Amino acid sequence: MKKQILFVSMLVLSFACKKIYAQEQDKTEVLDEVVVTATKFNLKKENTGKVINKITQKEIKKNAGRTVIELLNTIAGIDIRGVNANSTEPRSVNIRGGRSRQVLVLIDGVPVTDQSAINQEFDLRLLSLNQIESIEILKGASSTLYGSGAATAVINIILKKATRKNISATFETSISTNNTANTYTDLLAQKNQNFMVNGNFEKYSFVASLNLSSATGMSAAKSTTNTVFENDGFYKKNGLVKFNFKPSDNFNVETFLNYDEFDYDFDTGAFIDNDLDVGNSQQFRFGIRPSLYYKNGELYLLASVNEVDRALDQFNSFSNSLDNYMFSGRSINLDFVNKYEFSSQLQLIVGLNYQEHSTQTVTPFGGIDKDVANFNTVDPYVSAVYISNFGLSLNLGGRLNMHNVYGSQFVYDGNIAYNILKTDNAKVKFLTSYSTAFIAPSLYQLYDGFSGNIDLNPETNETFEVGFDINYKDWLQFDAVYFNRQETDAIIFDNVSFKYANGSSDATGLELNTRVIPVDFLTINASYTYINRDTFEDFNDYIPNHKFVSSLDFNVIKNTILNLTYRNVGDRTVFDRYGSFGNAGDDLILESYQVFDLTANHKFLNGKLTVFGNITNVFNEDYDDILGFSTRGRNYRLGLTLNL
Repeated sequence: MKKQILFVSMLVLSFACKKIYAQEQDKTEVLDEVVVTATKFNLKKENTGKVINKITQKEIKKNAGRTVIELLNTIAGIDIRGVNANSTEPRSVNIRGGRSRQVLVLIDGVPVTDQSAINQEFDLRLLSLNQIESIEILKGASSTLYGSGAATAVINIILKKATRKNISATFETSISTNNTANTYTDLLAQKNQNFMVNGNFEKYSFVASLNLSSATGMSAAKSTTNTVFENDGFYKKNGLVKFNFKPSDNFNVETFLNYDEFDYDFDTGAFIDNDLDVGNSQQFRFGIRPSLYYKNGELYLLASVNEVDRALDQFNSFSNSLDNYMFSGRSINLDFVNKYEFSSQLQLIVGLNYQEHSTQTVTPFGGIDKDVANFNTVDPYVSAVYISNFGLSLNLGGRLNMHNVYGSQFVYDGNIAYNILKTDNAKVKFLTSYSTAFIAPSLYQLYDGFSGNIDLNPETNETFEVGFDINYKDWLQFDAVYFNRQETDAIIFDNVSFKYANGSSDATGLELNTRVIPVDFLTINASYTYINRDTFEDFNDYIPNHKFVSSLDFNVIKNTILNLTYRNVGDRTVFDRYGSFGNAGDDLILESYQVFDLTANHKFLNGKLTVFGNITNVFNEDYDDILGFSTRGRNYRLGLTLNL
């Protein structure tokens, strides 16, 4: 009860306060935001009927010290399994009741699926928030533009570009504790450093960044006795180099190089400690994007290579030995895209996408040969955008996925946006869409010697959305969206045959968002997500039916931002597949939990120096994020950012 009292008290206090410092409020209209992910080109958000959430650079700076995963977890419709677990534990990005393999992650428009993984999902722990300019989340099936994997959402992570200054640099460092609700560490348990330099010289520009992070102080597995489990630590480094050459206004070439490495300890399983299990993950991405701008159009080629190498040393209690695992995956992506504007109202986007994937696995139980485990796709696609002069926008598109294993698969989508009301003071937008998606089985699911099944059918998804968006002046924004998603031939793990098979799972839900700015120094954000899923074995593991997130941003003192965030996550079920916690085949219920996080930052020296700090899980809530594994309790972070 005291937690709710604190939250309400701070809200009441904000209304009672006089305006100590009236900071000019950004008069950004949400509907006039420009997004890229909806069409692969700049488009006003008001002209798409798709649901898009955008995390801006302003919001990223406000959340200094957090991770990409923690920031995504505040968005309506997104719930990340393991977000509050030890950093060594993998995360699962569940959007609208779906699984991680149904979410396609892009970095600067480049798909970054991990072909070495069972479900191909990208590990977002590898990324550093310091290197990111903005994040766009395009919800719903989006295979028309982005191909296989874009079933529940596309997360497009846009990295920073060079500034307009000749040369500039940024240094950020922070330290923090790494506590559970019942264990305590010093302030140096978790450390993060980031250095970035930008350069801009006439036709040339570049940005380079290096990020180093480490943590210790927590065990991955949770102890239920007086036995103290050993700490499981991690060490991460991220390197980024982007180079841009623009010889004229009509031509531009951008190249990028990313290297991410992650070393970590892990435990054998739920409630089981082990000091021998260690892992390493390395990822290398390289790409080039030449762009040509001509009258009424734009043409570009996005070519990239993505390689992942993972290694595990895991103790085998049956043989009393240390088993070694090696996984590698390689992806090549070529995307040739042209946009032509027939007029200010009509544009046509035509593209041809080629992808090639392979994987190699070596384990004590067998391996996968890359000469066998590989496939390629060739996808022509087209998308038309019509923007009327009376508030109606229409987008229609289709894609033919030509898979060398499964043959051809046609996907399509259509969305409508209509500005019912648009005045200087108020805007009301209606939106609806219907879209389909195609997901090929992963190379592991096809070719693994123990659980692979070469007779798997590809998974297809259909998503229907309908909703509205209301804006009044500069102080009120509210939107609501209903969605219905149906899966056919969903790829599951069969508990009887111990092989991958096809099943089914559907989901419906509701997403609500609001933003209120009652006074200049206060912004109130709130979101609610309801998800109703078919109960089918472990399809709904850890996905809550209800989730509420709210935050208060205070700008009472000049150059100071104070943020209080409240998360209420409803009951979650865990399918006890093998009877590890009770009776095999039963659903276990994890109780709901609520968490308060407090963040503050203050700018000095005309914005050149920013000092920030946060307290997460203020009331030290003791709950289970992942059953049998540790959950972070109250933790403290201090840091600073220096702009040179």
